[in-house]
Amino acid sequence: MSVNKDQIKGRVKEAEGKIKEVSGALVGNEKMEEKGKVKKNLGKAQAKYGDVKHDVKDIAKPA
Repeated sequence: MSVNKDQIKGRVKEAEGKIKEVSGALVGNEKMEEKGKVKKNLGKAQAKYGDVKHDVKDIAKPA
């Protein structure tokens, strides 16, 4: 199974966002927490895009 750049970058963004979200919650910084949630969700979307792109590529391969 190969992995494309969107899958990797998306999952990295998702992890960074989760860290920022939890850090914001721990220190009571709502703005940081919200930015973390946004980054996490953008990362999920990018990773999902990469997953779909990968699936399409697999389907398009001749059998």
